[in-house]
Order: sequence, then C-alpha cells, then structure tokens
Amino acid sequence: MRVGFIGLGVMGRPMALNLLHARHDVTVWARRPETAEPLVERGAAAAASPAALAARCDVVFTMLTGTADVEQVLLGDDGVAGGAEAGLVVIDTSTIDPLATRKLAAALAERRIDMLDAPVSGGPHGARDATLSIMVGGDAAVLERVRPLLDVVGAKVRHMGGHGAGQATKACHQLLLLITAQGVAESLVLAQRAGLDAGQVREAMLDGMASSRVLDFFGDRMVRRDFAAGIESRLYHKDLDIVLGLAHTLGVSLPAGAVTMQFINGLHGRGLGRDDLSSLLRLVEEQGGGAAQEHAP
Repeated sequence: MRVGFIGLGVMGRPMALNLLHARHDVTVWARRPETAEPLVERGAAAAASPAALAARCDVVFTMLTGTADVEQVLLGDDGVAGGAEAGLVVIDTSTIDPLATRKLAAALAERRIDMLDAPVSGGPHGARDATLSIMVGGDAAVLERVRPLLDVVGAKVRHMGGHGAGQATKACHQLLLLITAQGVAESLVLAQRAGLDAGQVREAMLDGMASSRVLDFFGDRMVRRDFAAGIESRLYHKDLDIVLGLAHTLGVSLPAGAVTMQFINGLHGRGLGRDDLSSLLRLVEEQGGGAAQEHAP
C-alpha cells in the first residue's frame, strides 16, 4: 500500500520504519529534513511538502506534538488536504484535543477525505517493537480498510466510537497514567522516609492490588533514579492540559488531575521539562525536605 508518514520523532520514526519493514511503499515528510534521512536511507521516498506526500499516497499517518501542528499539516498551506485525492485516509496517531479532532474530521470529509483519530500508548519501546495499543475513533468501515496497516505498528487496535472517540479515550488513559505516576512517586518517597528499601517496597506493591504497569515501569526508573527521558515530561504536560480542558468543557471535576498538574508544572518551572516523568520523584522529595532524610518506623 502507498503510505505517507508525517512526524518522524521518537514515536513516528520507528512506526514508519515498521511500515517499511512490512514492504509498504512509504513516503515521508518532516519539517527538519535531517530527521527523514534514516528512513530515506532504508528505502522511503522524501516529499517536498505534506501536499506532495498526500498526492502519492492512499493513507497518510501523522504523529505530531500538538493540535495546532496537526491542523497546520492537514489543512494549512501546502497541507495534506491540498494534495489529496478523494478517498485518501488520514490516520492521526498524535495525542490532541478530541473536540478539535471532530472539527478536523468534518473539514476533511467535505473534501472527501476520511480521517481516523488513532492515538497510541506504549512509548518508544512499543513503537519500536510494534506493540502499541491503538485507540481508534471514526468510521468502522474505514478502520477495517486500514486495519492491516495498524496491525503493523501496534499489537492491539480498539474501535472506540465516532470521530474524537479515540482522542477522548487517550485523554482518560493519560489522566489515569499521570495520577498513578504521582501516586507512585509519593509512595516511594514515603517508603524512603520510613527507612525502607524503596526497591523492595516497589516489589511488594507489584505483588499486591496496587500493581500497575506505571508502578512497574516508572517506579523502576524512580528507584534507580534514572531521569533520562523516554518521553519528555513536557509532552505529558500537554496531554494533561488537554484532559483538564476537556473536563472543563464537559463540566467534570478532576481534583486529582489538578493536583498532578501542579507537580508537572513544577517540573517545567525547574527546567526539567525535557526529563522523564520519573522526575516527579524529585519534586515530591523536595516537598519533604530532600531525598536523604530517613526516619525508622
């Protein structure tokens, strides 16, 4: 299949590589041409613009940072809509605003372009290993047309409903992930203050009802004090901002989400926005006067 890919960062590049490995005809575009070079070296074609990319593709994937980026690439000058033929399918795997997604899908439909919102979870490792979880919003028949492509980049593909449903599901997912990460940081700092081995406490929690993938993955990073970014915490800030905006629009109170946002704002305020989410541990430690204090129970 003729596939385009726009957005070749820490998530997009391995996803596009997996499509290449599956012998699809892949064309790429990136704002910074050097980010496309590893794919071109492996056989992808490089397009001069999103419009030029769309003109030679049946399906176009996007994996971009924010809502405005997706809007610009799809509908802006030299955007995908300007070069697409009727029947093109856009699969947006970015994490963006659900309400804006519905408007984008409607605007593309006027030009006879189908859109699926298909945000993913699994991080860079999941993108590399093609084990992503994909939450899809849009027409079920369109999903079935492109499911073979999604099966190349992910392990689980779920249809959540109409346009925007994938993004709304991802918002719920990110809310739970981030609140849980905050809870993991607080639990491990409490363990330290109690004179316990935080690593052993994490293992005990993994054996109990508190077990979660967040505790497993981010808890391990916190115990090892590995704050090098897998996904930069500034991107989680963007995600939680989407969550809280959606909640405000829908009249839903999210007190735990609001508290967690204060800590993620704190990462930015300390210049840690490019560090891993596990850096939440350091902020919780600061609230208690530093990492070194211990008090035996």
